Amino acid sequence: MTATSTPADLAGAVRILRPLLAERLLLTQDPGFPAARQVWNAAVAHQPAAIARCATVAEISAAVRTARDAGTPLSVRAGGHDWAGRALRDGGLVIDLTGMRDVTVDAPARTATVQGGAITADLLAATTPYGLATATGVVRAVGLAGLTTVGGYGPLIGRYGLALDNLLGATVVLADGTTVVAGPDDDTELWWALRGGGGNFGVVTELRYRLHEVPSILTGMLMFPFEQAAAVLSGHAELMADAPDELSVMTGFLPGPEGRPLAFLCPFWCGDLAAGEQAIARLRALGHPIVDQIGPMPYEAALSMFDRSMVDGNHYLLRTRWLPDVPAPAVDALVTAANEISSPVSALILNRFHGAAARVDPSATAFAQRSPHTVLEVIAAWPPGQPVEPHRAWADAVATSLDELSLPGGYPNLLGPDDEDRSRDSYGANLSRLLAAKRHYDPDNSFASATPSLLG
Repeated sequence: MTATSTPADLAGAVRILRPLLAERLLLTQDPGFPAARQVWNAAVAHQPAAIARCATVAEISAAVRTARDAGTPLSVRAGGHDWAGRALRDGGLVIDLTGMRDVTVDAPARTATVQGGAITADLLAATTPYGLATATGVVRAVGLAGLTTVGGYGPLIGRYGLALDNLLGATVVLADGTTVVAGPDDDTELWWALRGGGGNFGVVTELRYRLHEVPSILTGMLMFPFEQAAAVLSGHAELMADAPDELSVMTGFLPGPEGRPLAFLCPFWCGDLAAGEQAIARLRALGHPIVDQIGPMPYEAALSMFDRSMVDGNHYLLRTRWLPDVPAPAVDALVTAANEISSPVSALILNRFHGAAARVDPSATAFAQRSPHTVLEVIAAWPPGQPVEPHRAWADAVATSLDELSLPGGYPNLLGPDDEDRSRDSYGANLSRLLAAKRHYDPDNSFASATPSLLG
């Protein structure tokens, strides 16, 4: 375990890094520090001692070695969209990659190479002019490194799998400061561990993705009165049980007028548009939508629908469960939860894991849960100034109400720092191999704040 930092340790680290980074090494008294410390979840109050805004792999290597030698706690900020704020360690040194967001597209080869600080919007801005895309999450502000190395549920999951299923290779700075390439032909054990094991093994400075032809996608929002929620959720579960790869559908509850949530269906059809219209007609028939906005659009535009769903400055707390399916008791629990929601800006989101993602051998990557299932996101959100207790109690109650219907584990990107046991359960038979990789690549647990937490 990395030693606890002392003022002398930090002073020594600053003396080494200042000539290299100059004004890009920010200390707590510097004018730019508060803005650099801020992450999207305003509830995160962690206070690092220094932020190293790196611009090159060499600078990252130097920062890693310096923190290790000084015994200073280390964390890595890429996209900074982890709700628990694990990119920031109290009293530690943050390796900040937010200035490293370049994207290079090789359209004939259908590949894209991105730097470690790139977010989803950066990748899509570069690939959309070519009619290309890869599997991503649904929020454009999410960092690609954190999303991909832990999983990457998203709109193209049925057709093209998880984000990590489209990763072709990665460059990583290890805990000793050395730089390695991981891929099918290079350091294959690290390559296996990175696809599901998250940032536990080093700083991911570059990722290379497989791209697909996605000139447009049929998508939009169907919103239904609360009274039709049970029928919508039950019908969604039935339709998704044998859904084609081309169709992914998010459902659940989103904020509605007058503080009362509305049930929603958000389909994503990646394929023949006429067939997609037929599939969406079946979804539309599950109730009487009061909002019906479906149409073809570029993939980048489709994701922009969610840009306002995670508002910077709000406070957030998440819970999650994996459900093998969504039977009537689960629907009842979710409808009750929505009716008792603690904040008008909170949400419940269900996303089905199926198709291409479910046909991958569970042992092929560290991400082990390859059976068809539904991931539940319990998103408690509230404006600053309100006490956290009512919102935590609501989120905990929702998750607990579904425990008996849930699979072991859960999606580590949504689990919190107190969910270490559940996080480990997520890896099933892959856990022992993943822990061995952690001991090999990061024996002193320099990357202790990574998602998921692998302390064994």
